[in-house]
Amino acid sequence: MPRLLDKIDSPTDLKGLTEQELKQLASEVRQELVAVVSANGGHLASNLGVVELTIALHRVFDSPRDKIVWDVGHQTYAHKLLTGRRQSFASLRQYGGLSGFTSRSESQHDPFGAGHASTSVSAALGMAIARDLSGDDYHVVAVIGDGAITGGMALEALNQVGHLGSRLIVVLNDNGMSISPTVGALAKLLSKVRFDRRYRRVQEKGERLITALPLGSRLWQTSQRARSSLKGLLMPTMVWEELGFTYMGPIDGHNTRELEIALAQARDYRLKPTFVHVITTKGKGYLPAEGDAVYFHGVPPKRTSTKAIPTYSEVFAQTVLRLARENPKLVAITPAMPEGNCLSIVEAEFPQRVFDVGICEQHAVTFAAGLATQGFIPIVAIYSTFLQRALDQIIHDVCLQDLPVIFAIDRGGIVGEDGETHQGTFDISYLTLIPNLIVAAPKDENELQHLLYTAVKSDHPIAIRYPRGSGVGVELDTELHPIPIGKGEILRDGEDVAILAIGVMVAPAFEAARELAAKGIESTVVNARFAKPLDSKLIIGLASRIKRIVTVEENALSGGFGSSVVDLLQKSGMSDVQVKSIGLPDKFIKQGAQATLRSEYGLDANGIVQQVLTLFPNLEPNSLLKVKSRES
Repeated sequence: MPRLLDKIDSPTDLKGLTEQELKQLASEVRQELVAVVSANGGHLASNLGVVELTIALHRVFDSPRDKIVWDVGHQTYAHKLLTGRRQSFASLRQYGGLSGFTSRSESQHDPFGAGHASTSVSAALGMAIARDLSGDDYHVVAVIGDGAITGGMALEALNQVGHLGSRLIVVLNDNGMSISPTVGALAKLLSKVRFDRRYRRVQEKGERLITALPLGSRLWQTSQRARSSLKGLLMPTMVWEELGFTYMGPIDGHNTRELEIALAQARDYRLKPTFVHVITTKGKGYLPAEGDAVYFHGVPPKRTSTKAIPTYSEVFAQTVLRLARENPKLVAITPAMPEGNCLSIVEAEFPQRVFDVGICEQHAVTFAAGLATQGFIPIVAIYSTFLQRALDQIIHDVCLQDLPVIFAIDRGGIVGEDGETHQGTFDISYLTLIPNLIVAAPKDENELQHLLYTAVKSDHPIAIRYPRGSGVGVELDTELHPIPIGKGEILRDGEDVAILAIGVMVAPAFEAARELAAKGIESTVVNARFAKPLDSKLIIGLASRIKRIVTVEENALSGGFGSSVVDLLQKSGMSDVQVKSIGLPDKFIKQGAQATLRSEYGLDANGIVQQVLTLFPNLEPNSLLKVKSRES
């Protein structure tokens, strides 16, 4: 039996569907989401929760003329299915396929690209002002979740929307979750609204009674002042109206008819901005996701490997737990990522010493700085892509004052299928620019725990960058020890070429050295450990006897580890040394499996070998010279 979904090639095809057909369509969309995300990985629960809302938005508004701006963009899978991308949906998050987020280059129905939270209202306001200045008349809708709306940028934007009084619709998708349950005072306010239906019942009954009377419509209009007072007494929604919005809701986010009525009213209201409060269930329609929305928020793709190697995130959290038991001054801070950073295990034992600050990266860093001034040791656990949002706070609030804040930077380097909005490819470049900041990257999960121990014993800000996914499978030491700051280590000796690698690139560099040895080229392999300060004594010593140096990093080449090595050698007057850097080019890295992308950019063992041979085509191995010498 053909699916109704297979007949939907654009939002226009939704307009004539009956109520029963809409229910069927919602069911088919959910089936497609579960099937594709189960295979490819991705954000499942959040997308299941907005199916009816997506359908209603596209029935009420006229995309792409009307602009629907989705915050974060991780909940737009149904939107993609209904806007002409159905046939390519199986390529979601795959190399060369559809993005897991909104993308302007992918569809005209994506007016704004996103992958980070709290941006939608700002972008939508910009579009609304552009419309007004151009004398146009399209509608602009920002769809934002209750997690993202707690972010400072969203609150700043809401403040300006109310100040300007611009004709803009903000739809709050309220499911009580970001990735984890939403935290903060604003979240508590929304929760009170979410579960208190008294006002809604009073409003509905009152409107029916009053409008049935003679001149009832006029009476209902004049009762709005009393309505506001009642709303303020029964439900804390007045905050939105005090900000300058007309509030509508709460509305059942899984009732398409109710949604369409509310959205149409908001569309046709032109006096000031409107705030439409929609209550949804994260994971709706798929019982496992409804029962565990945190686990099913981000589903990993199917893997063939069953090898049980702990992830870097797990080793990080276990080490923090161990250190927290030893030191009561140690605290951990995460911006809405306790599960992603695996800090839940620390929180379970020390609930008063783990702080989830919500999607507020800037606040997280300065909050940590405040703790550090009072003798505490704060660890800010954050993904590389999100740390970018707090660069000023790192510079001004932490490093300028030389405060001992530890930045545990998860997902450094290539993250894989989440794509260009989430690749952690810039942190070495921008962090090494900052005075007083130590920047390190472990070669494996065992070295990660020792670097964390080193950081806790340090009295300066330090950033420790580690990759997404499993470690290399080494045995973890039972005793922790400090690592001398700014000191690398030689893992292998050779006289033909020196390979200086940092972080996750150490393992493929070591493997490349073995392959080069089979070709008669002997390599020295260095685990640099520190991007700042560099081990200048080690590097200059190598350069004095080995005149060919290759640096390898999973970071942008511009301003990265290799750039620092080149700068060091130039300042040391070693102009006779050839230095070639292997890393990521000056571009945003698209989505794809980590192994696929590392292969593409020459960051696996084979790629390093090929680039060494290509970069040094005239390399005559010292080992071969020795053989020739003996033969002569």
